[in-house]
Amino acid sequence: MENPRTSSRFFSYKGIVLILLFSVTAINYLDRQTLSVIAPILQNQISLSTTDYSHVVFLFLFGYTIGQTLDGKVIDKVGTYLGMFYCVAVWSIVSVLHSLAIGVMSLGILRFLLGIAEAGNWPGAVKAVSENFPPERRAFAVGVFNSGSTLGAIIAPPLVAGIVGHWGWRLMFVAIGLTGTVWILMWNKLYRKEPVQIGAFAASPKRPSPMRMLLRDKAVWALMVGRFLSDPIWWFYAFWLPEYLAQSRGFSLAHIGRTAWIPFVFAGAGGWLGGIASDVLVRRGSTPVVARKIVMVIGALLMLCGIPASQVRSSTMALALISIVLMGYTGWASNILSLVADLFPSNEVAQVTGLNGTFAAIGGMLFTLATGWLVENVSYGSVFIVSSGMIICAIGVILWFVPRTRTAFS
Repeated sequence: MENPRTSSRFFSYKGIVLILLFSVTAINYLDRQTLSVIAPILQNQISLSTTDYSHVVFLFLFGYTIGQTLDGKVIDKVGTYLGMFYCVAVWSIVSVLHSLAIGVMSLGILRFLLGIAEAGNWPGAVKAVSENFPPERRAFAVGVFNSGSTLGAIIAPPLVAGIVGHWGWRLMFVAIGLTGTVWILMWNKLYRKEPVQIGAFAASPKRPSPMRMLLRDKAVWALMVGRFLSDPIWWFYAFWLPEYLAQSRGFSLAHIGRTAWIPFVFAGAGGWLGGIASDVLVRRGSTPVVARKIVMVIGALLMLCGIPASQVRSSTMALALISIVLMGYTGWASNILSLVADLFPSNEVAQVTGLNGTFAAIGGMLFTLATGWLVENVSYGSVFIVSSGMIICAIGVILWFVPRTRTAFS
């Protein structure tokens, strides 16, 4: 019989891990949002034109794309503790160095380095979940830490604006960068340096599989394609929602400020609910993979609400439907991230998550370009329809190619 005191201590430790992962994800999004908030100021301070800004943003996304696979490989090699320590340390230092930017070139280089370092957050966090949470608690843990991105995106504008108003944009970068150092101190004090592998892969070898071996696995390709098709849906709403509301719904800037945050609150809730739902199914006897697929099907169906969202006359109803779409997406995201931990041993989780993230980022970049063309030449409605078709293809790939069960060495 399990010792109650041991169980209590373990549960408390899992709670600490979850708080650490949630907070670092919020810091990650806070750091990356700073530039978008102060872009109008930099146009005058360092002669940053609109074209220059687009190039700087592209360099961040390019660094983030290659960083997903690079960071995942490093994290699997050195372990979760050191991997996350290095990533957060580098992005915090780079964030502080933004205060020294003197022009477009220096700012672009710093954003590129920031993208590489920040990309390690998701491979490292999913790996930490795989090492500390059993399958029946795993999707909820992923949903909770992933919702930190929503918090970071929500608090960034008022926090950054407040700091800039008091101390200027250079000291703002210093202040935001130092939040990462505070997290590192807590991580160093609270996270176990040598976590114990939980679940079916406890006996798997410590050495991660070479990349070429992973790329021969159809489950790896299914997850990569699934995220290539699904992640752009999130980026569409994250990047284009305010402009859609202004152009297609006639919202003023003040009206956008009052309402555009609402769908993202539902997005935060969706991640938690999607994780809870699949974990409950696991506790009731379903295999983890089957449980994740069931909830992902539900999430995919909810995302189809994007089609009527673009057609209804009522702007309130459109926002409600978009909120359902984002709730469905984050429920989906909690489970597709959890699938990596369900299908692979923890010494490969960061690398596989990184590969998936690279494909997701490429999909996001391509779909962003496609969105611009479709909006200019067709309509916003076509983007809603195309994104709905993408999620149908994504769930088809996951259902067909991801195996229902898997052993440690299959």
